[in-house]
Amino acid sequence: MTADHTTGLGRAHSRTNLVLLALTYFLYFGQLGVLVPYLGIFLDGRGFTSSDIGNLFAVITLSRIIGPSIWAGLADRSGKALQILRLGCFLSALCFLLVFFVSSFWGLTLAFGLMMMFWTAVLPQLEVITMQAVAPGKTPYGQVRLWGSVGFILLTVGVGKGLDLTSSELPVYVSLGVLCLLFISALFLHQPALQQHSREETGNLWRFAGQRPFIVFMLSAILLQISFGPYYGFFALYMRDLQYSGQETGLLIALGVLAEIGIFLIASRLIRQFGVWTLLMGCLLLTAFRWYALAAWADSPWIVMTTQLIHALSFGLNHATSVHFIHQYLPGRFHGRGQALYIGIAFGAGGALGNYGAGQIWAQGTNSYTAFALAALSCLAGALVLLLVRPKQMDDSQVSTP
Repeated sequence: MTADHTTGLGRAHSRTNLVLLALTYFLYFGQLGVLVPYLGIFLDGRGFTSSDIGNLFAVITLSRIIGPSIWAGLADRSGKALQILRLGCFLSALCFLLVFFVSSFWGLTLAFGLMMMFWTAVLPQLEVITMQAVAPGKTPYGQVRLWGSVGFILLTVGVGKGLDLTSSELPVYVSLGVLCLLFISALFLHQPALQQHSREETGNLWRFAGQRPFIVFMLSAILLQISFGPYYGFFALYMRDLQYSGQETGLLIALGVLAEIGIFLIASRLIRQFGVWTLLMGCLLLTAFRWYALAAWADSPWIVMTTQLIHALSFGLNHATSVHFIHQYLPGRFHGRGQALYIGIAFGAGGALGNYGAGQIWAQGTNSYTAFALAALSCLAGALVLLLVRPKQMDDSQVSTP
C-alpha cells in the first residue's frame, strides 16, 4: 500500500471529511427544505390549480423511481460513488436553470423532472459513503445525518420569512444558490477505499431483495410515502388557508425537523434496544394519528405543533431505521443499489402516487379532510403489511443466503 493511498484512507475517515459530509447533508436537505414546503406556493403564484400542482409533483417524483437504481448500479459496479455524487450535483444545478426560462406546465415539469433525475444520484451515494466513513470510528451515522435536518430547518424558516416580505418566486432563487454550494461541497469529499467482497456477495441483488422480509419492508415504506402526498404537496397552502402566516408555517415545519434532529442523536440506541420491526410499526401507527389530527383539528395551533413533533418518527426515526435495515440485511456489494431501490420505489413510486392522489382530491382545499384522512388509512395499511413477517426476521443482522 502506497503512502498516498494510506493518506487517502486517513482522509476518508478523518474528522474533516465527516464535517464535509455533514455539510453536504446540510445543503442537500436544505434544498429540500426550500422546495418541498414551498414549491406549491411557487406554482400557485404562477397561476396553477391544485390539480396541476399535484400532477406536476407526481410527474417529477416519477424520476425518482428509475434514477436511483441507474446511478447506484453504476456506482456499485465502478466503485466511483463519489464521482457519481459530484456529477449528480453538477447536473442538478445545471438543469434547474431551466426554471428561469420556462413558464408552462410542461416546461416547468421538464425542468424540475430533469433536475430530479440527476438529483437522485446524490443521496444513495451519500448514504453509502457516510456509512463507510463512520464505520471504523466512534461517530454514529445519526450525528452526521442530523445536519441535513439542521439545513432543512434553517432554510425552511428563512424562506418562510422571506415569502412574507418578497414574492412566491423566492424559493427558486434560493434553490439555485443552494444547489451550486452543494456541488462545491461535494468537490472536497473523500470516499473510503473499496472493500473486497466475499463469494457469498456475488450474484443478483434480487436473490436477497426478493425475500419476504425485504418485500414487506418495501411495501410498508411505499404506503408510508403515499401518505405524505397531502403534506408534501399542500401543507403550506393548507396552513395559509387556515390563516397561518408564512413565518408561522416555516416555524411549524422547522419544529418537526428539530424534533427529527433529536431522534437522529439517539436513533442507533433505539434500534439496538427495540429492533427494526418494532420501530417501523410504531412510526407507522403514530404517523396515521398525525395525519388524522391534521385532517380534523388543524385549526388548533397546539394540535398542529403536536403533529409536527411526530415528524421525528414519521421521517427521522423511520428513515434511520430503514437505512440501518438495508445496510445490515443486504451484503456490502449491494448497499448502494439497496439504498437506491428504497429511495426509488418508496419515495419515487410511493411519493408519485401520493402526490397524484392528493392533487386529485384536494380541490383547492375543500377536500383537505378527506386527503389527510386517506393518508392516515395508508399508514394503517402499512402497519398491517408489517404483520406479514415476524420481528426477528427483520431484526437479524445477517441475511440468510437464498
